[in-house]
Amino acid sequence: MRYASVVVDVPAKGTDKLFDYEIPNKFAGVIQPGMRVIVPFGSRKLTGFVVQLKNETDIDSVKPIHSLFDPEPVLNHELLELGAWLSETTLCYKITAFQAMLPAAMKTRYIKEIKPSSSAQLENLPEEIRTAFEKGGPLSWEDLPSSLVAVVQKEIRNGNLQIDYRVEQKQKKRLVKYVKPLLPVHELEEQLQHLPARAHKQKEVIQFFIDHPNPILLTELTNSIQGASIAVKALIKKGILTEEQVEIYRDPYEHKQFPRTKPLPLTDEQKRAMEPILDKLNRHEHEVFLMYGVTGSGKTEIYLQAIEKVLNEGKEAIVLVPEISLTPQMVQRFKSRFGSQVAVLHSGLSSGEKFDEWRKIYRKEAKLVVGARSAIFAPFQNIGIIIIDEEHETSYKQEESPRYHARDVAIYRGKYHQCPVILGSATPTLESFARAQKGVYTLLTLKERVNRRPLPEVHIVDMREELRNGNRSMFSRTLFEKLTDRLKKGEQSVLLLNKRGYSSFVMCRNCGHVIGCPHCDISLTYHRHGEKLKCHYCQFETAMPSRCPECGSEHIRFFGTGTQRIEEELNRLIPEARVIRMDVDTTSRKGMHEKLLNAFGEKKADILLGTQMIAKGLDFPDVTLVGVLSADTMLHLPDFRSGEKTFQLLTQVSGRAGRHELPGEVVIQTYTPEHYSIQLASLHDFETFYRQEMKMRKSFAYPPYYFLILITVSHPNAIKAAEVTEKIGQYLKLHLSNEAQILGPVSSPIPKMKDRYRFQCMIKYKREKNLYRTLKLLFEHYEEDMSQTDLKLMIDLNPYTIL
Repeated sequence: MRYASVVVDVPAKGTDKLFDYEIPNKFAGVIQPGMRVIVPFGSRKLTGFVVQLKNETDIDSVKPIHSLFDPEPVLNHELLELGAWLSETTLCYKITAFQAMLPAAMKTRYIKEIKPSSSAQLENLPEEIRTAFEKGGPLSWEDLPSSLVAVVQKEIRNGNLQIDYRVEQKQKKRLVKYVKPLLPVHELEEQLQHLPARAHKQKEVIQFFIDHPNPILLTELTNSIQGASIAVKALIKKGILTEEQVEIYRDPYEHKQFPRTKPLPLTDEQKRAMEPILDKLNRHEHEVFLMYGVTGSGKTEIYLQAIEKVLNEGKEAIVLVPEISLTPQMVQRFKSRFGSQVAVLHSGLSSGEKFDEWRKIYRKEAKLVVGARSAIFAPFQNIGIIIIDEEHETSYKQEESPRYHARDVAIYRGKYHQCPVILGSATPTLESFARAQKGVYTLLTLKERVNRRPLPEVHIVDMREELRNGNRSMFSRTLFEKLTDRLKKGEQSVLLLNKRGYSSFVMCRNCGHVIGCPHCDISLTYHRHGEKLKCHYCQFETAMPSRCPECGSEHIRFFGTGTQRIEEELNRLIPEARVIRMDVDTTSRKGMHEKLLNAFGEKKADILLGTQMIAKGLDFPDVTLVGVLSADTMLHLPDFRSGEKTFQLLTQVSGRAGRHELPGEVVIQTYTPEHYSIQLASLHDFETFYRQEMKMRKSFAYPPYYFLILITVSHPNAIKAAEVTEKIGQYLKLHLSNEAQILGPVSSPIPKMKDRYRFQCMIKYKREKNLYRTLKLLFEHYEEDMSQTDLKLMIDLNPYTIL
């Protein structure tokens, strides 16, 4: 093939197409689709993905490919096709779709280097620049001293200097030094005799290799023999030893032992759920299964046994779990069953660890990947099953471009590989359950917990009554009594509050002023640690004032409740209780999530207090009480899914109690006890909730009866943002059918974020023939404005949040 069609790394309308490049003779037969190459593009050199090879081109003057960036393709044929599909269905650029499939460590960076131009005479350059070049090599633009910037710019204009763009990968392989003998043992013994008497260390090192002739890590050798590094250098010079660099993986689990587990016997209900999955696996057919099973019903064991069958056939498996339930417990279940065949991908790993886990998959050294959303792009070539656990989780939807849902990508890949896709949940999304009711998905039901353990008893406490009875504490009398009772019995409790920080906001009791973020239309949250007020949207922070900034009053108070404040209150009310707090603040350091959970599992604490990160995936035998401190946190958000999200969270966290021998209890504190999502969550009644919520969705034309598209416009100038959104609304009314409902423009629920004013339009539709074309033209029309006037236009198909 003489030419390669390349997608270049410039996410813009004019470059969102294939560019043809000539394949130089030296690369003939080497370049393949899916490789990254470095190509000349204008005055720069950029990376690009080779999408196809061909013998002919319509272009008169074709530039040659400059060099290879990868020795092998990083995207296989299927992933290239998937990228094109993502580009169409999420309205993103092709390059954005391709980049999303690679770990962050493999993304490229462009380093600007200053070099003398080919015609320049080094002696004619200003002395300070000449001296810098004489010290060695090109100058990096990023590291250039500010005193030289003007001089360099002048010399570039005069044609004496030029800027070259060097492309680098962000992550490097991890290399370690090994030392080994170049001579057989008998020759080493001879060398030992000929060494001078003074060379004690060299003799010690040679004796070491006589006793242990295998290669050894240099660090291990220097640990065994103090001061061995100088002796090793001398012996390398003499040709007795040699040193080589060997690549090793960064393994986040290398110091952990995973005792092997065997498949457990399945209950009759589990066997019935397993049969249709096995049937599709045997027939090598695609099917989407919705496994609707109560918490503790043994869904994970079904996943493990289905995966085992797939791996035994030499195929691969992908398991997605929500980021917050990717706990060490969850990883342990898979590692204990499948050992080194498992690769793990989640945000708790360093970029180097993610890079190495990805390469294990790419090199076929791992057969099963367990990971969060982006693991759906694992570069497998023979997938036998894809599983999405807790399929209702909103974290499966990516909120920046490409705005894909992992479930849709899983189904696309399942069709391509003709393999089953399992969506598992105790509280499926209404969309998934409706598809299962219609027969689009196959419904598998697990109504009983393993060993027929009862679901926990749930008590709803009306906090308004508590207030009327004089209880101003954050703990109802019922919850307080049950906490102290568990403490006496030596059992453990879990407390959920879906907020972090100390309090929700700070308000002046004198004038009513609430201290807000200067960059966003949202109140600041008080964090006791460091006495700071923080914005959870733009990360702005400021010191807590002692007086009201509006009226100067000292009557400034905290309102609402955060996890820090609950911890303080617990320490005051039950000082003997040992409390572990888990939220973004306490788990931000690498490894803290695991450390805290291990401590709780080893019974070093009586109460685990946390945000929704503790609601899922945890299984501790001694947890017999779960307390939900405020069930209303999400219920009153301006979001049509707020009732569904509340029901899901309450059901999931309730499922943490009584999972083993000891029976469990749940206390839900609320100010709206009559709301159906709270009432039905207390009864573990998903099906009644589904019917009730579906009536509401039908009345107000929301999914699953209608599809949604959210268009958000933002700009530093509120009038400009409002004008553009108004024009977009008019354009949509002209180009879409009368059946489509166009709502807006309106101000977003958070009208200002990061100093940008935000307006929205929403489209509700069932079938729209010209929809994608209309939206694409709309995006292209405003693209120039976006690059020149600081306008941002975001189109989200099937949004999961409308904030």
